[in-house]
Amino acid sequence: MKRGILSSGILFTIVTLCGCSADQSGHKSGTNLNRPLRLAFITCSVEGKFFEPLQAGMKDAARRMGVRADFMGTRGVDIPAQVEMVRQAVKDGYDGIALNIIDPVAFDSVIQEIIDKGVPLVAFNVDDNTTANPRLSGVSQRFVEAGKKLAAHLLPSIPENSHVLMTLHDSGISALDDRQKGMQEVLKTKNIRWTPLVSGNDSAKGAEVIAAALEENPDIRIVLGSGQSDTEAAGRAIRQNFAGRGYWAAGFDLSPTTLELIRQGHIRCTIDQQPYIQGFYPVIQLTLLIRYGIIPSDIDAGAAIIDASNVEQVVELSKQHIR
Repeated sequence: MKRGILSSGILFTIVTLCGCSADQSGHKSGTNLNRPLRLAFITCSVEGKFFEPLQAGMKDAARRMGVRADFMGTRGVDIPAQVEMVRQAVKDGYDGIALNIIDPVAFDSVIQEIIDKGVPLVAFNVDDNTTANPRLSGVSQRFVEAGKKLAAHLLPSIPENSHVLMTLHDSGISALDDRQKGMQEVLKTKNIRWTPLVSGNDSAKGAEVIAAALEENPDIRIVLGSGQSDTEAAGRAIRQNFAGRGYWAAGFDLSPTTLELIRQGHIRCTIDQQPYIQGFYPVIQLTLLIRYGIIPSDIDAGAAIIDASNVEQVVELSKQHIR
């Protein structure tokens, strides 16, 4: 769900009204109005296809706001390395940081450390909503609620006492755990049991892992993914090995292959968390805070269901890295 963006005319008006002041985050605003700002987005699994529309949103917002935004991160889930990248970004002179907070505790100290130095930080993609955290805001999906929404949507199609496969593309990412937690709360109402599986971040290889698990568990006909690569992998596995035999998958996030698999009926539906806005709004928030002292606020990235009824509307936008 997208919200309005301040027009450039309003921004110029704000410039004329705004003086130098300290906001409630401790950041001193209004002192760098004419200097190009540098913002760092720091994530895990930086090579993930999921982040392509997120980067498109980041770049679009940076152009509109006249700032520079750089996307960086670890090649895989490496929390200590990601923590050090936050510290390095401050040493490198970045004015603001957007951080993918994939663990609810591990980043607390470094976030407080850099905010104490006057560098504002907001969360993107994965926020910490469960423990005290000094980050200023978060732009992300509400993961437990999204998991519940997916399971509730699918529940009429899942027989009572069924056995399903529940996949993760990586372990140690709180968002994926929370989505599964939400799904499991709903599935329990029909005594549905599940077998967990980590399939990996490569959807082609993940399809092989999922196919093997389905072969080992012949009573499983349904795969429920929690992220982009494992949802796509489940659809690939069903198309390649179980087509026409009553198997289907559902899960989270978009890719061109996932959309095609929805068209073909191998994936029943997926939940779109709208990554474009997860890149767009942090740039807006950090820029408005640094320039004008406007305090960031949390934004829910939503949980839109994409299925055969609306997949065609999303295909072209996906090619443009907007959906």
